[in-house]
Amino acid sequence: MSDLEAILETGAAAGVELAASALAERGQPPGKCPNCGSPMIGPFCAVCGQERDTHRRSIWSLLGDLFEDIISFDSRILRTGVALMAEPGEIAMAFREGRPRRYVPALRLYFFVSLIFFVILNITGLAIMQFEVVATPQTIVGKGGKYFLVNPDKTPDVGEPKLIPVPKVEALSPGTHYGLSLRAHFFSPVGAYHSDLPPEARAKIAKYATRGMGGVDDPTGVWITERVYGTFNRLVADPAALNASLTAWVPRVLFLLLPLFALLLMLFYIRRRKQFYFVDHLIFSLNMHSFVFIALIVAVGVAQVFDSGLVALAAIAAMGLYLLIAMKRFYMQNWFWTGLKFLSVAFIYTVFFLLPALGGAIVASIFWT
Repeated sequence: MSDLEAILETGAAAGVELAASALAERGQPPGKCPNCGSPMIGPFCAVCGQERDTHRRSIWSLLGDLFEDIISFDSRILRTGVALMAEPGEIAMAFREGRPRRYVPALRLYFFVSLIFFVILNITGLAIMQFEVVATPQTIVGKGGKYFLVNPDKTPDVGEPKLIPVPKVEALSPGTHYGLSLRAHFFSPVGAYHSDLPPEARAKIAKYATRGMGGVDDPTGVWITERVYGTFNRLVADPAALNASLTAWVPRVLFLLLPLFALLLMLFYIRRRKQFYFVDHLIFSLNMHSFVFIALIVAVGVAQVFDSGLVALAAIAAMGLYLLIAMKRFYMQNWFWTGLKFLSVAFIYTVFFLLPALGGAIVASIFWT
C-alpha cells in the first residue's frame, strides 16, 4: 500500500468515527457493519462497502428488484442498438470521451451480435455459402507439345480464351472434356441447390478424387489434386458440404481481422496518435464489425425475398456508407480527408486482408475437413 493510500484510508476511518460520535451525541447511535464491525452511518459501510440492507425481505420485493434490473438492462441494450444503427461512431466516441456506461461494452457487443448471427443461420437452416458445381464442355488444343482446355463460349470479341494446362494423359483420354467451376449462393436454405452434371463428368470427378489426375507424379501434387477433386465430389452430392467448416472458420478469421483493421486505422491517423490511442481504434473496429453482423442479419432476411446477389451488393454499400460516416464523426476531419482515407482503408482492408482471409477460410474448409 502506498503512503497516499494509507493516508486516505486513515482519513476515511477518522471521518467515520467523527460522524458516528456526532450522531451519538444527538441520540442517534449508529449501527455496526455486519461485515467489518465499523460504525455504519448510511446505507453502505464507508470502510468495506457492505450494504446495511441484508435483503431479508419478501419474495415480492425481490421480484420487484429483479424486474427493475431487467428494465435497466434492456434500456442499456436499447440505447446501444439505437446508437449502433443510427449513430455511426457514437459508441466509440462514448468510450473515448469517458462515458461508456450508457452502452454495452464493445467486445461484449461484438460477441453477442456475432453469436446471434450464427444462431439465426443455424435455427433457420440457412447456409453461409453453398457451391453449385458447374461442368462446361471444353475442347483440347495442343501448343508446343503441351495441352490446354479451351472454353468454347469465349469468343475473340469478348477476349482471348483462357487456356488451362492439362496433363497429356488426360488430354488424350477419350470422351468429352469438361471444365469445372463453382457457382456460389449466399444465405440460401440448405438443399435448395443441386449440381446437375453429366454422368461422364461425375465419373471423372470421382476418379480423380481417389487416385489423383493422371500425369501428376509429385506426391504433393497428387495429394492436392485428390483433395480438390474430393471437395468437388462432396459438393456434387451436397452443395452445402462446406457450410459446417465455414461456420467454424469464418468467426475465427473475422476475430483475427479486428486488430488488423484497428492497426490500419492507426497508421492512417498516425499524426494524431496523441489524441487517438490504439485502444480507441480497436473500439472503433469492434463497433464497425458489430454493425457488419447487424447488416448481415438484415441481409439474411431480405435475401429470402429478393435476389441474393443484389442483396449482397446493397449490404456492402450500406457497410461502406456506415464506415464513411463513422470515420467522419469519430476522427473529426473534413470530408475531403475522411473520404480519401476511407477509400484507402476500404481498398487495403478488402484486397489485402478480408478477401485473402475469407479465401483462407475456404481453403481451410477444403484441406482440413
